Amino acid sequence: MNKREFPRLGESCYEEVLPNGMLLRIVPKRGFAKKYAFLAVNFGAIDTSFTLDGTKYRVPDGIAHYLEHKMFDLPEENAMNLFAAHGASPNAFTSYGITAYYFSCTQDFEENLRTLLSMVLTPYFTEKSVEKERGIIAQEIRMYEDSADSRVYEDLFENMFAEHPIRVPIAGTVESIGEITAQMLYDCYNAFYQPANMMLCIAADVDQERICELVKELTPQEAKGVPVRDYGAKEEMRCVRPRSQRTMTVSMPAFSVGFKCESVEEGEEVMREEIIGDIAAEILCGESSALYSQLYESGLIDAGFSAGFEGMKGASLLSAGGDSKDPNAVYQAILKEAERISKEGFELSQFERLKKSALGRRTRDLDGFESVCYRNCAYYFDGMDYYRFPEIYASVTPEAVQGFITRVVREERATMAIILPKEEME
Repeated sequence: MNKREFPRLGESCYEEVLPNGMLLRIVPKRGFAKKYAFLAVNFGAIDTSFTLDGTKYRVPDGIAHYLEHKMFDLPEENAMNLFAAHGASPNAFTSYGITAYYFSCTQDFEENLRTLLSMVLTPYFTEKSVEKERGIIAQEIRMYEDSADSRVYEDLFENMFAEHPIRVPIAGTVESIGEITAQMLYDCYNAFYQPANMMLCIAADVDQERICELVKELTPQEAKGVPVRDYGAKEEMRCVRPRSQRTMTVSMPAFSVGFKCESVEEGEEVMREEIIGDIAAEILCGESSALYSQLYESGLIDAGFSAGFEGMKGASLLSAGGDSKDPNAVYQAILKEAERISKEGFELSQFERLKKSALGRRTRDLDGFESVCYRNCAYYFDGMDYYRFPEIYASVTPEAVQGFITRVVREERATMAIILPKEEME
């Protein structure tokens, strides 16, 4: 395996692109008993329209999440039992952009790695098992629908985007998952669950050459093509609707305000835009900002208020939200502060402090088994090397952050989702 050194970070890793196209990256954690393996598939909730071998597909919303649930089934038994027999703690998740399967253990690492690879590379779906899972996932969807925190963001995305599939919840809807069949799961599996569309990242104290040979032995030998994804027409910067409102059983109005951003598709600009967006959110209304203190002291927000940037292929936004007795007042205050910053700028010392703090947090995250594996995979799928982040932070300027606020935080790019207590509408 190729050893790569990152002196600025005091880190190193071993990596190899296997003949089948899978990237294997091993991050050495010398002296630690804990071992962690993270197998990511470049297939998420937004990948519902694609073309493969000249055939166009449109699959039901929520199918990536449904497939994640069913991958634990093996012909002989459930993979959870195999992990348990060797002392591993497994899990999986589906996000808008990726699906990931992972485990941690302190013993029998190679056996658990065999189980992980066997599970993800062995599709086994029957109509009976797919039907049984439908009720389980429907319950999960209803649970999210009953959560104000989840619902307010789903409403925000639906307000903001006209076509991009981010406007649909990750798990889909009860209606959409009702359309999913075993054959559809096989179609998506065969399209996306190819080694060339995967990355395996391991954080552990292991013999990297031995693990590399084991992975080669357990995975297909040849590379296959991957689909071309379609996220719909390019989004206009004006939102679909400026506002939505619903009632739920909450004690205080919950809200989220979002500002639509141009989307960066891939490469180092993805991380640069994310860093600029996050710093812009902090300067505008983060915990250390003057506006946050003003809103907090006036009782318009509480400690649960947060702001940040979120981006993915074809869709990006800056958002802020939490609970408030007057969401409209918070929204207007954010717009007013953005206008002031656009004209007057901000203190250079504030910018440098926030950038240094963010860089420090990301550097400390390298000590975490879970975070280092997730970030390595996610950025790899975005076409960049995660370990380049110090150089990208260094390239971010105050002018770029001010320009971002000027361009993005404007009423014509804004939308707001509000959830009111039921009694307020009665």
